Amino acid sequence: MFYREAGEFSTTYKDDSQTFPIKFDRWRYYFVLFVAVFVIPFMVNDYWVNSIFLPFLIYAIAAIGLNILVGYCGQVSLGTGGFMAVGAYACYKLMTSFPDVSMFVHVILAGVITAAVGVLFGLPSLRIKGFYLAVATLAAQFFLVWLFNRVPWFYNYSASGQINAPERDTFGVLIIGPNTEAWAAYLFCLVFTIASAVIARNLTRGSVGRKWMAIRDMDIAAEIIGVNPLTAKLSAFAVSSFFVGVSGALFFSVYLGAVEVGEVFGINKSFLVLFMIIIGGLGSIFGSFAGAAFLVLLPVALKVVGVDWLGWPTDIVAHLQLVIVGALIIVFLIAEPHGIAQLWRVAKEKLRLWPFPH
Repeated sequence: MFYREAGEFSTTYKDDSQTFPIKFDRWRYYFVLFVAVFVIPFMVNDYWVNSIFLPFLIYAIAAIGLNILVGYCGQVSLGTGGFMAVGAYACYKLMTSFPDVSMFVHVILAGVITAAVGVLFGLPSLRIKGFYLAVATLAAQFFLVWLFNRVPWFYNYSASGQINAPERDTFGVLIIGPNTEAWAAYLFCLVFTIASAVIARNLTRGSVGRKWMAIRDMDIAAEIIGVNPLTAKLSAFAVSSFFVGVSGALFFSVYLGAVEVGEVFGINKSFLVLFMIIIGGLGSIFGSFAGAAFLVLLPVALKVVGVDWLGWPTDIVAHLQLVIVGALIIVFLIAEPHGIAQLWRVAKEKLRLWPFPH
């Protein structure tokens, strides 16, 4: 009744192959985009931005990047935290070396640098896969954190070993610094999140995405039909690392403002982003957003319910969060490997047929 395709006809190939061929889906996403750009900035305060919106937008970019590598190309990676650190430190060096360059350029160049590092650490994927590739990327995680801790040049020889983002403005509006308005930081990150989603969506639906999925499903068969494993795997590492690097640059500069690499970009960060795409759904851009939203909102919801309403100790609530996330990962891996994204697809199919029997 509310969700129908009847009466919708595609008369051109362009209409049939667009991202959202169903008009209802298209207008729904336009509405969400309108609210995100023109409504939320005028309603949010510092608490909402720093507790929910900024982490969600930044983690969504990181989840999209990891989902391209793991969900679409089938290359297991546990080095996301390390690659986010590359983006953060690259952005810091660019900000301090070229203070007059736009912050948009700094963030994009930080992603490009991270993509180059990702290709370098993606070379083992040409010979190994599965568990062994996961161990190789885990080694990259520890090596990168060690490198940024031990080489003073990366943190400009600071005595504390910490990097601090200098104040920056874009189009005359301060977006980095203690006096930054909440809406300005939100909109700056939102631009990168929307652009990342659009780019990733188009890449995964095109020939590049089909090559990635062919490698994921059966790499030997993909090579037989003409897919080059070298370019397919390394391009997946490059694109994935680019998005992860952008998220790391935003996480450091806009969200935190100051970073100590071992505490912020440790192995826990790699597992957090991995859990996002497992819960949200592997091989789905929407799943990346769903998983990021779930794991950002869960601790906030548990704090409100457990600490503020029920009066539970903070440590109990923190452990309860780990229990819930672990249980959900087990349930999704067994019952629904495609995560929240598949549950959403099933719900839409049922809504399409309602009120008729399924």
